[in-house]
Amino acid sequence: MRQLRDNGLSVLFGALFVLALVGQSVAGWFESNERLAQHGMPAEAFGSFVTSSEFVVDVAENWQSEFLQFFLFIAATIWFVQRGSPESKKPGDEGPGSDKDQMVGEHARPDSPSWARARGIRQTLFSNSLLLVMGTVFVLSWLAQSLAGNVVMNSESAEHGQPPIAWVEYLGTPDFWNRTLQNWQSEFLAVGAMIALSIFLRQRGSGESKPVGLPHYATATESE
Repeated sequence: MRQLRDNGLSVLFGALFVLALVGQSVAGWFESNERLAQHGMPAEAFGSFVTSSEFVVDVAENWQSEFLQFFLFIAATIWFVQRGSPESKKPGDEGPGSDKDQMVGEHARPDSPSWARARGIRQTLFSNSLLLVMGTVFVLSWLAQSLAGNVVMNSESAEHGQPPIAWVEYLGTPDFWNRTLQNWQSEFLAVGAMIALSIFLRQRGSGESKPVGLPHYATATESE
């Protein structure tokens, strides 16, 4: 039970992710079979649907936008600040910080990760590992979206007697950029709203909020 309590956030959102993904796959499967029935075609098996390009493109286009959101947010908060927001460092603390502040190299604690105590490439990689992983998942998800989207578009074109297009050509189509930008704009809006609203609004007990009584102009770190 202690392990469950100590990892409650990860367990909760992991479970919500699985439930939502299963729900999306089932709903998408029913919708796909309804369309097939309307055209007098046989129903598709569930396994065939979840491995189809149609399902992959819907999943990947959401994944890539989410990971882009966090990639940009992590990178931006190194150098940009927002006075009063708990999502930001204090003005004046911009930049990657000193080795002492970051507890790396000779300033590492006895219980610090081994790569934080190391020097050279290992410390550099570990110091930027969160950004590297977020960026990698974004690129792979965006690649999967483009490949699956190209297959879906060519399949729809074939139904109308039109020739297929190459993947490189698909990257310049309105279909690809519509799928991409409709997700990006919503992610940027959500992050911007969280940064700005958390200056003036509070949620007691949440790690994403300042203490209720902290002034609007102060960041959460100023209460420590």
